[in-house]
Amino acid sequence: MQTATMLRPMTMFSDSDMTDASESTLISPPSNFHPLFSAFSEADIILGSRERVLFRINIATLKRTSAWFRAMFSLPTKAASPPGAAETLFLDEDTHTLEGLFRMVCGLPIPPLDSFDDIETLLHAAEKYDMPGPTSIIRIAVMRPAFLAEPIRLYAVACRYGWAEEARLASSHTLTLGIHAPEHKPSLMKLGTPALLGLMELHRSRREALRHRLDEPPFVNDMGDTACSHCGSIADYHTWRILKYAIIMEMDARPAGDTICNHGLLEWPAARACWDARCLTCNRVLYDKAETLRVVRECIDALPQTVDDLDIALPIA
Repeated sequence: MQTATMLRPMTMFSDSDMTDASESTLISPPSNFHPLFSAFSEADIILGSRERVLFRINIATLKRTSAWFRAMFSLPTKAASPPGAAETLFLDEDTHTLEGLFRMVCGLPIPPLDSFDDIETLLHAAEKYDMPGPTSIIRIAVMRPAFLAEPIRLYAVACRYGWAEEARLASSHTLTLGIHAPEHKPSLMKLGTPALLGLMELHRSRREALRHRLDEPPFVNDMGDTACSHCGSIADYHTWRILKYAIIMEMDARPAGDTICNHGLLEWPAARACWDARCLTCNRVLYDKAETLRVVRECIDALPQTVDDLDIALPIA
C-alpha cells in the first residue's frame, strides 16, 4: 500500500519554543494536551491535531507501527533537540480521528466503533500513515451487525481496502435491497466502477437466471399452446404468466427472493388466482401448489449468493 503525502507542510516546535511563543495561535498551551496522552514519561515527540490538541507519543511506538513515521524519523535533522525536549508535530487530522488512531497503536482501550463516518476517517488516516495495525482492528469491527445493516457501504469499504471475505459477505447482504431505489444512490456513488458493476451483475444475474428457469420443465412455458395434464385439452395458462411476472418483479425489488416463497406464493392475489385456476374441460386444478413452491424455492436457493459466485474476478482494489 502506498502512503499518501501530506497536503500541506507540517509545523514543528520544541517545548522551549512553545514557552517562548505562548501567545502564538499556532501553538497550543500545555492545558490542551489530551488527557490520555499528557503524561507519558517516555514520550519524546508531541503530535498535534487540527484543533491544536496535543498527544505525547513515543517515537519508537510510531516507528514500529507506521511506515510513514518510520521513514520520516529516519531522515536527517538540522539540529538535535535539547535534552529532555520534545518536538511538536501538527497533523492534518481532527482530534477524534487521532485519538482513535493513537489508542490503537499505543494499546489503549478503544471506544466502540459504531458508525461508518468514524471508521472511514480512521481508515483514511491509517492508510495515509501506513498503519496496518489500526486497519486490521477496523476490519474485525466492521463485521458487527451495526455495519452489516448498511451492506452497500460495507461492500464499498471492503472493496476499497481489498477485504475479499468482507466484500463477499456484504454483497450477499445487499440482496435484501433494491439497489435502484433512490435512497441507495449516495452509497452506490462511493463504489469504484468494478465494484459497482460486480454488485449490479449479482443482482441482475439472480433475476434473469430465475426468469429463464421458470420457462423450463416442470414449469409451463407460456410461449405456445399447452394442454391440460389431466384431459389433454388446450388450457389457458394466463394465471401462471401473471404470477411469473410478479415473481420476477419481486426479484428485481428484493433479489434475495426470500419473500417469494415465504409470503408471495401464499398471499399474492396473482398466486391465489393461479392455485384456483381450473381446466375448462375437466375442471381439475391446473397447478400443483405444493410442488410449485418446492421447485421455486430450490431454484432460488441455487442462484449466485455473492459477487464471488459470478464468473468474474472479485472486484476489490
